[in-house]
Amino acid sequence: MKSLALLFGAPLLAVAVAAVAQPPSPYAITDTWIFGGEGSWDYAAVDAATHRLFIARNDRVMVVDTRTGKLLDEITGMHRAHGIAISTSLGKAFVSNGDSGDVGVVDLKTLELERRFPVAAKNPDAIVYDETLHRLITMNGGSNSISIIDPMAGKVTASVDLPGKPEFAAVDERGNLWVNLEDVSKLVRVDLKAAKVAAVWTLAPCEAPSGLAFDKASRRVFSVCGNRWMVVTDADDGHQVARLPMGSGPDAVVYDPATHMVLSSNRDGTLSVFKQRGADVYDVLPTAMTRATARTLALDAATHQVYLPFAQSAVKGQSVRGFGVLVASPVAK
Repeated sequence: MKSLALLFGAPLLAVAVAAVAQPPSPYAITDTWIFGGEGSWDYAAVDAATHRLFIARNDRVMVVDTRTGKLLDEITGMHRAHGIAISTSLGKAFVSNGDSGDVGVVDLKTLELERRFPVAAKNPDAIVYDETLHRLITMNGGSNSISIIDPMAGKVTASVDLPGKPEFAAVDERGNLWVNLEDVSKLVRVDLKAAKVAAVWTLAPCEAPSGLAFDKASRRVFSVCGNRWMVVTDADDGHQVARLPMGSGPDAVVYDPATHMVLSSNRDGTLSVFKQRGADVYDVLPTAMTRATARTLALDAATHQVYLPFAQSAVKGQSVRGFGVLVASPVAK
């Protein structure tokens, strides 16, 4: 009780001591790129081979050179762009459009919108590409379903109804997809070959899971939740192996297989950082400070940097001001 009395009796000293004692985060903001422009934003994706960052920006997709931080192009013709999936083997980027209920196909060389095809569902949001099955999958937030698509034919080959609203997803390229269900706080495994739900697992105490990442080597799924938890799940049997405290209001999470780091972007202006020591062992590391609007992120697996879109002002119903990207880099030891 003596320490508590001292703490409350000398708040300024306590803050100063805490600041000195707090170890630095293994990540830090090393650059800030300001682009401006109207429109909200959603997911981002990196094409590491060409050093390009793609950002879904409502009616367009912004393309940024990650080596220089310069805007290369803006691909127009989108209708509330949500997610971006990149296939280097096909040389295409696929963009989900929530308002028009379709997917835009972008040529990675010319950065031109080649065509669009419908997904036969409402509000396609997150989108992933399975390089082994050669299938594109959209998570349809307005239909509580996923669409499995042959991207070259531009046709939906199957639809799978889900017991809740899908958020982000990941594939293992062995025929499985895992997706968070935001409204019921569950994790679903979908058999893509059979086009059916294979398993449904609770994520409790997680509430409102959004971002999801997958470690192929250890077969672990990382779900970040609105109530400040990250839940790590065994991808095969669904049992939880870890529950870790984190920042508030996450919307995306990435796993870096080379460094075994897990990074979550949060609306409270933090980047939550976790170190994987083993399949079931994780350290909660000091957070990196970002910006209050930096809720999504994309990983460059080649440099281990992450890119976080943000705005200096982003109030619902008002114009976005000062849109840009934060670059978070590993801190050299």
